[in-house]
Amino acid sequence: MAKLTKSAKEVRGRHQLTVRVKTSKYRDKSSNRWLERQLNDPYVAESKRLGYRSRAAFKLIQLDERYHFLGKGKTIVDLGCAPGGWTQVAVKRNRGTGQVVGIDILETQPIEGATLIRQDFTEADAPDKLKTLLNGEADIVMSDMAANTTGHQQTDHLRTIGLVEVAYEFAKEVLAPGGIFIAKVFQGGAEGALLADVKKNFAKVSHCKPDASRQGSPETYLVAQGFRGEKME
Repeated sequence: MAKLTKSAKEVRGRHQLTVRVKTSKYRDKSSNRWLERQLNDPYVAESKRLGYRSRAAFKLIQLDERYHFLGKGKTIVDLGCAPGGWTQVAVKRNRGTGQVVGIDILETQPIEGATLIRQDFTEADAPDKLKTLLNGEADIVMSDMAANTTGHQQTDHLRTIGLVEVAYEFAKEVLAPGGIFIAKVFQGGAEGALLADVKKNFAKVSHCKPDASRQGSPETYLVAQGFRGEKME
């Protein structure tokens, strides 16, 4: 079992009383279980305490604690950024320097220190628009996106991998040499052909499941470091 990161130890170390949710005629059993899980999730409580918009912020924090890719002066692109938890972490770790851009087809409430764009990043002109906005290339492209789930694990895996492939092609267009690509995938990691291409274009490729990912969740994260600079034809 991988060692816990600093933030995982801190969150786990906070004592929290167990909350039991009474049944209600307005909620079915699954809604009741979801509510009880939320109320007893230490990452939900900690994200609220620290002002993060989602518990997912801790996934990025823990990935950074393991791989050390965030920091002052970085140019960072957050794909599918809504509601903004990952963008908040990126801004905080940039310490008032660099540039953070969040892109989503949904409206995202403003985040001080970040530029938020409402756009479909899969549109053909999106990479060029972004590079114009950045006045150059990105150091990091990251994505916590997942396709809407169907309940069928294999189908959900394939749909999410499809999103990862599109995000990866976008990343190859906008990343600077030496850049980093991070994306959510489901258990089993990236598919063979995709993983082979990522390994060809990046110096180091890893998979990691941070402690903030719920135990029963099939998600894991692809972390590709050291972009070799190959652009799409």
